[in-house]
Amino acid sequence: MQKDSKKTEENQFLFGKKNYLIMIVGILFIAVGFILMAGGGSDDPQVFNEEIYNFQRIRLAPTLILIGFAIEIYAIFASPKK
Repeated sequence: MQKDSKKTEENQFLFGKKNYLIMIVGILFIAVGFILMAGGGSDDPQVFNEEIYNFQRIRLAPTLILIGFAIEIYAIFASPKK
């Protein structure tokens, strides 16, 4: 009888399905933020490219990354429905 109860405890996940879906959304926000932050360099090191200081890289991308981390924290603390 004890083996059956121990076996059911081993097969349970730490988080519920809702938590994992929220985590995936958070990871997508973080990934999009890093993708938007990429690029803007110059092929010639003697030429300065102003494109590195545009709105997308300075404001939008870091904001998306911070929102993604906040979503991840919420996903960890959200109680799974049982």
